[in-house]
Amino acid sequence: MDDLKNWQQGLHQLGCKPSSQQLEKLQSYLQLLQRWNKVYNLTAVRDPADMLPLHIFDSLAVADYIQGNYCLDVGSGAGLPGIPLAIMQPERQFTLLDTNGKKTRFIQQAIIQLELANAKVVQTRVEAWQPERKFDAIISRAFASIEDFVNTSSIHLQDNGTLYAMKGQYDQAEIDALPKGFKLNKTNKLIVPMLDAQRHLLEISYILT
Repeated sequence: MDDLKNWQQGLHQLGCKPSSQQLEKLQSYLQLLQRWNKVYNLTAVRDPADMLPLHIFDSLAVADYIQGNYCLDVGSGAGLPGIPLAIMQPERQFTLLDTNGKKTRFIQQAIIQLELANAKVVQTRVEAWQPERKFDAIISRAFASIEDFVNTSSIHLQDNGTLYAMKGQYDQAEIDALPKGFKLNKTNKLIVPMLDAQRHLLEISYILT
């Protein structure tokens, strides 16, 4: 099966309908990631064939669930899921945050090369950051635990906003360990094309009194 067919089938299964320009940007991003990864080791995924489902399709699988105009991608790494989402959702503003200088330089290069006016990158620790505004959506697929994600990132969440935790297997113990004042609103089981692994998106918010 050729590469283009993989793209077409995967995007169709996800219900994504990119314009020709958006598809070109998604493909250019993946090519850029492959080139930089050879030198800077941005991701542990080395095989280009694996990057498509593990990075692009995995990121786009959450696209329909994100709500709000301003989204923060915490621990974005090589720009995941933020860059693919920014390509597909030009109406939404994305801020991609990571502590690693190599990775944030790559993200900045991708933003410039792909002409993503709705994306910007910040290099800092999330708990030390002082942004001008709070976010109505905060997403991450990098945190080891949901508890850590909520504790460090929720300071940047609007009162009526949502934290989106991208996880593999569903772990009830992690949910039970949610910090006080937060609740699990919804668990979304994701189907990622070409990927035989469990994926879930957990939606977490403040308990408003």
